Amino acid sequence: MPLTLEIVTPEARVYSETVDTVVIPTVEGEVGILPGHIPLVAQVGAGELRATKGGVTQLLVVGGGFAQVSGSKVSILADSAIQEDKIDASAVENAMARAQEALKGSSHLDAAEVERLEGMVRFSVAQLVVVKRRR
Repeated sequence: MPLTLEIVTPEARVYSETVDTVVIPTVEGEVGILPGHIPLVAQVGAGELRATKGGVTQLLVVGGGFAQVSGSKVSILADSAIQEDKIDASAVENAMARAQEALKGSSHLDAAEVERLEGMVRFSVAQLVVVKRRR
């Protein structure tokens, strides 16, 4: 009995496939999901999500959000997400540098903007870790 994995961000549906297993980065650590898993709701942290089907693992990077496991469906509502093969390392490094520069002047930013920029940095770091491992 395969799992249906769906990853959705505010901008788009990033991933929708049937898979054998999923490993989700949560704020408490990684959680492995197999068919028949008990119902679960977890806060997703920025990091590498691994989806395996037929012995082949596909990597995605998620940038926070929530995961829900119910029956054979795994739903990820992510702030941001990208498939490994779509990561542009130079664009990520530029975005991270801009966010870090904006955070240097954080005394004039409101708390929501600081959190958004920090989330952007965490998502960028997670993408760069995946890209560097690929090399």
